[in-house]
Amino acid sequence: MRKLFFILLVVFVSHAQVKNEQLNLMPWPQKLTVSPAIFLLNKDFKINCTGNPDSRILKGASRFLRRLDERTGLFFNQGFVAKLNEFPEAQLQINCQRKGKVGLQEDESYQLSVLSNTITINAVTDLGALHALETLSQLLQNNGTEFYFPSVEITDAPRFVWRGLMIDASRHFQPVDVIKRNLDGMAAMKMNVFHWHLADNQSWRIEIKKYPKLTELASDGDFYTQEEIKNVVKYADERGIMVVPEIDVPGHASALLTAFSEIGSKTDGIPYAVSRKSGIHDATLDPTNPKTYQILTEIFDEVCPLFPAAYFHIGGDENNGKEWDANPKIQEFKKKNNLVTNHDLQTYFNMKLVPMLKKHGKQLMGWEEIMTPAMSKEAIIHAWRGVNEGMEAAGALVKAAKSDYKAILSNGYYIDLMLPVDSHYLNDPMPKNVAFTEEEKARILGGEATMWSELVTPLNIDSRIWPRTAAIAERLWSNDTVRNLESMHKRLKQISFRLEEIGLTHIRNKEVILRNISNYQDTKALNDFTNICEPYKVYKRNGGGKKYFMFSPLTLFADACAADASDAYEFNKAVNLYLENKSLANQKLVTDYLKKWIVMDLDLIRLSANAPLIQPILPLSKNLSLVSKQLLLAIEQKQSINKTDLNALLEQINTRNSADVELAVYESLRKLVE
Repeated sequence: MRKLFFILLVVFVSHAQVKNEQLNLMPWPQKLTVSPAIFLLNKDFKINCTGNPDSRILKGASRFLRRLDERTGLFFNQGFVAKLNEFPEAQLQINCQRKGKVGLQEDESYQLSVLSNTITINAVTDLGALHALETLSQLLQNNGTEFYFPSVEITDAPRFVWRGLMIDASRHFQPVDVIKRNLDGMAAMKMNVFHWHLADNQSWRIEIKKYPKLTELASDGDFYTQEEIKNVVKYADERGIMVVPEIDVPGHASALLTAFSEIGSKTDGIPYAVSRKSGIHDATLDPTNPKTYQILTEIFDEVCPLFPAAYFHIGGDENNGKEWDANPKIQEFKKKNNLVTNHDLQTYFNMKLVPMLKKHGKQLMGWEEIMTPAMSKEAIIHAWRGVNEGMEAAGALVKAAKSDYKAILSNGYYIDLMLPVDSHYLNDPMPKNVAFTEEEKARILGGEATMWSELVTPLNIDSRIWPRTAAIAERLWSNDTVRNLESMHKRLKQISFRLEEIGLTHIRNKEVILRNISNYQDTKALNDFTNICEPYKVYKRNGGGKKYFMFSPLTLFADACAADASDAYEFNKAVNLYLENKSLANQKLVTDYLKKWIVMDLDLIRLSANAPLIQPILPLSKNLSLVSKQLLLAIEQKQSINKTDLNALLEQINTRNSADVELAVYESLRKLVE
């Protein structure tokens, strides 16, 4: 008995100092208190739900239990949470007052209490309880022999009501399983809006039963049936996520006009065709043709009932107006109706869509180009352009909020640009240097990460969305004072593993690409190189949309590299430490990387003899190796170096190369040379 007491005491004491900063929670809760006690897990752990919730909490609790079982290997006696108040004696009690309605302005708050013998979740709605379960899942710890939850008191609620992710399924089709696993990732990060981009120049992806030729002529056979759409919407609803469809009009319409050329605006007689490349296209609907509105009405009449959400995204962006300018009938229509600019004409078009959607209970929303003086104030403005700093940052968002529009922000959250996660994390929908009234603040609904799919396939899309979108989710959920970059990086690393656990492929699919590149040889050297290389940013890789076809495979070295190279982040920190204090310990942090890259280059050369896809990265690896050798001599043996030669090598490293990547340690190498 004494021995058992001693063991329990050791377990208790060893975790008595658990601090906030040791927890890998994301998004970070609004209020968190950690206590010394712990809740030890065993196979008798059970969950009980009470109150008047939707059945989604039973399914959510069952998913939580299974994931917890997978992580701990305890083989819990309880298999599923099948009905309310089934186990009143259960250690985890989930209390929900009422069913939550998936959408905006619903109560998503929760309180989570972990004591040494009980865990309690209290939430007004089951949506809040789902969020609490995700937090509890992230709290799991182990002491080397047992699994436990630290004792905490958490009170939490989101800062913004719109915390979204947009996935473009038009450029590259994303099958239902891709959508579902990303919905699971969203739920884990407490995101609540999935924006589904379903039609563009490159394809039409949604079945329209009245017009089967839309998918016959403009989908290449890859589209979602209406039953699949309903299934995804239900899957999302069970996770507390609202699905908002987007059909982009009047521009971005090549696919639609492939099926209905008669409602197009051009006059040259050349048939419209689905585009095989990205970029901005001229294809535009004719806003003067009554048949345009007839066809759109009939499309909306089929699409709207599939989505219970109160919002419908009409796109409305990047209409260059070239076809309108060249069409005499449209020009005459503009004069007759006192429409001075193409913006005026597009507003005329947009306003025709408002009643079409309103009859289905839908509120029109669109990209910021729809915001004109004559546009309905009921429209939601989706801001996407501009610089990510200061007043210009928010640009259209600020203008919209100050002009009586509700608005959401995607500018600064374009994850397809492959920008550093820090830039997304520090980007706020409510910039501090802008004075807002309380009414204007209420109009800023939140933000949305946008995953355009010009350069993603089902193989690599997860690696472009995750784990960076978790940082955006934190920005949209947590207090605006939660901004410590070092803490974010530390937690994001662990969250990335948790996301893989629930089915995302951002880690595992990298190895699939590397095996292809290496011709099924050892991939260690390739993997090491991906950890310091990043794909070209801001669409430089695709050459204005002209380099890749929409059917081009994305299995090259750049496709295996992430936007935030992991070793580059650590090396950059090590260099800064070394330059501040040239101790032997700090020196070793730097030189270990330099030695690693010299060996890596030799391995890549050896592998390339039987792997042609390695050839394009060899010049970059060779230059890195040469710089590393010189720096090693200077740092370890205090030999003088030829800065002119080294700077010349660095410039070669910094120039564009055929592998479509940049060396993410370039700036730190330059610091060492200087």
